[in-house]
Amino acid sequence: MQRVRRLASITVIALVGVAALSACRAQPGVAAYVGDQQYTEEQVTSLVDELNEQLGADGAAPEGAPPAPTRQQVVSALVLADVCAQLDVPAGGQQISPEQYAQQFGLPADSEYVQASAQAWTCVSGLQGGGEQVAPTQEELQELVDRGRAAGVIPEDVTDEQAASQLDGDQLRSSLAARDAIAEAAAEQDVSVNPRYRPLEFPVLSFQTAQGNVVAVGIPLGDGDSGTVSERQ
Repeated sequence: MQRVRRLASITVIALVGVAALSACRAQPGVAAYVGDQQYTEEQVTSLVDELNEQLGADGAAPEGAPPAPTRQQVVSALVLADVCAQLDVPAGGQQISPEQYAQQFGLPADSEYVQASAQAWTCVSGLQGGGEQVAPTQEELQELVDRGRAAGVIPEDVTDEQAASQLDGDQLRSSLAARDAIAEAAAEQDVSVNPRYRPLEFPVLSFQTAQGNVVAVGIPLGDGDSGTVSERQ
């Protein structure tokens, strides 16, 4: 995946973003709705089982192989790909094929999850590279700094003001524009997600740490209880 430039002592990497919550539908066997499209829990289970089998579940995976995607990751990829299919995405971003995505993560290229993930990454990359930018509010900058400190990527001798200045650049503003475009499209397409996957925050931009990636800018799903899909018992 495309890595982004170093911001002084703070390193970030661009990641997939997804959709915001809206809806008035409630079927316990449905994981998510995007407009008239629905993804059932049975579909999610089937995809997760397929990916576990490919990677070798229960500790049988080859050494160094990444873990199989979680149910949340599967749902997010399916939803984002569906939302992005309705967006006019600029062509200037990085084009990521299922084969490229599959090779990086050791997954089957013909998996629906891999195909959706590649489409989602291409969509977000296109939106980030499309020239649109959104200036962060002071509250957003402070939240970003707070997350950076919690992730341990901002040195103690760097003040909040210095960190905010380093982080506020084209990369952040392009990511905020991508976030807003996806959230608006998701609202228009009446996206809703089963509460079992909430609360969720899908990263558009993440801090890269030794322990893994920590969300810097993300799109939350499932912030409200009204009109969402009922959780399966």
